[in-house]
Amino acid sequence: MHRVATIAAIVDQHAEDAAFLWLRRRREIDGPILDETDIGRIDQRLEANLEGLMAAGKAGWEAAQARFADYAEPGELFVLGTLAMRWSDAKLVTSAIDAGVSVGEAGFSSLSAAIARTPRYNLRPFVAQWLDTSDARLRCLGLSALWHHRVDPGPRLHDLASHSDANVRRRAVRLAGGLGRRDLLPAVLAGLDGETARERLAAAFAACLLGEARSAHPVIDKIVLTETDQAEAAIEIRLLTTPPKAAKGWLQTRLGQPLLRVAATASIGLFGDPSVMPWLIEKMREPELVFAAGLAMRDLFEVDFNDTDLFTIDPADLGKAFESLNHSPLPVADRVAAWWDEGRGGRGRTPFHSMRRLRLDALRAAIAATDTPLTDWRRTRRFPAWM
Repeated sequence: MHRVATIAAIVDQHAEDAAFLWLRRRREIDGPILDETDIGRIDQRLEANLEGLMAAGKAGWEAAQARFADYAEPGELFVLGTLAMRWSDAKLVTSAIDAGVSVGEAGFSSLSAAIARTPRYNLRPFVAQWLDTSDARLRCLGLSALWHHRVDPGPRLHDLASHSDANVRRRAVRLAGGLGRRDLLPAVLAGLDGETARERLAAAFAACLLGEARSAHPVIDKIVLTETDQAEAAIEIRLLTTPPKAAKGWLQTRLGQPLLRVAATASIGLFGDPSVMPWLIEKMREPELVFAAGLAMRDLFEVDFNDTDLFTIDPADLGKAFESLNHSPLPVADRVAAWWDEGRGGRGRTPFHSMRRLRLDALRAAIAATDTPLTDWRRTRRFPAWM
């Protein structure tokens, strides 16, 4: 790291903008709103700000530190971690990791994202050390590096999958599933009885990727019923790994359970059956289900709804009963009904593949071919932001 002549206000702006842009990217990267080109435009701007901080050298690091001192938030930690790792500076990397402790679990996610954004050759001095340390948190960072960069650690993964720490096991088992490591199937199946719901769900996910959905389904079903914060992810895995007719019957039962109505409604688009649209339109008239119904509709059609007037970002547009809702955008039921009646799904439009659709396609491909590793669906097209 070097010291060069800089304009403080510009460097500070780079630090602020990089944190903001990463937060927006994190919110949208697996979502149904943006596609790989939209994310690519965010990436282009994010990269420009990170490169500005890198070029500023010591002044860039000090600006990122000052920003984190004022706002100890995930976005600011991401910037610190990315700079430290791209510089391959062990002292700065340790400083960023220590700073992450104050941000909690969200801080780990920020550091994991920084790892994903750092080239392999910059990470090489650290990953082997992280995997060999007795510090479980550092081992988790090492596993995150292997996951994001799709690197197989070979025999070492056996020990990591049976580690004493639940978070290490969870990440190791997920990696085993993503890489198609059937030799680790015993450890994956053992994880179905793991300490935490997150560990059990990760093991169920890995088991499904390795062709053992039948073993995973009872665990998934229990998580759906007892762990509301994990229900949506569990329902998705269940539906993707169940024959369509049986899956529809399974989901119908969950739609009748009050605590699962929202998650189940949001998942109904996974079947790709547009005949459900009249039912979804009616659910769009219910404040409790309007957002979920909109998510389901986005799964049904390869349409860029950003180019239509079918959604609103102002809940008040839907009426007084909807004013207190925090989620957006929300579908406008009357407009959706007219769109459906007139065009039956927006035929004639250029197909739109959201990041969520890319993710689901990657999961379906890996589930269908258990000897094929899970591809990285988070690819983007880095067009300039003004195009």
